[in-house]
Amino acid sequence: MTIKEVSEKYNISQDTLRYYERVKMIPEVTRTAGGIRDYQEEDLRWVELAICMRNSGLPVEAMIEYLALFQKGDETIPARLELLNSQMEVLARQKEQIEETMGRLSYKIERYEEAIKTGKLTWTKKGEIL
Repeated sequence: MTIKEVSEKYNISQDTLRYYERVKMIPEVTRTAGGIRDYQEEDLRWVELAICMRNSGLPVEAMIEYLALFQKGDETIPARLELLNSQMEVLARQKEQIEETMGRLSYKIERYEEAIKTGKLTWTKKGEIL
């Protein structure tokens, strides 16, 4: 696949793909004899991983570290596992915060929906902030 096709497939810019490769978030992409990027299945898997990890909030530096560890071989499996477990913990904390926020918003939405029906805004929690 060309860089343009990959860009369109994953809805990210060609510059972002080049950046991922330049900073070593993904391995060097397969090239044609003329030096043009020719993304193969393995290249695409790395792009998908980079996008997934970035969407989860993984810092660029951590993705660079993950790739460097991967390229060193199987002796780095424990370090890679630790890196991924750390990110999972971060995501779990973020999920808890999101769920708490969603609960508060749901409560407020219910109160406002009730106010629209009754013409009166009431709160059941003492000291509730509008």
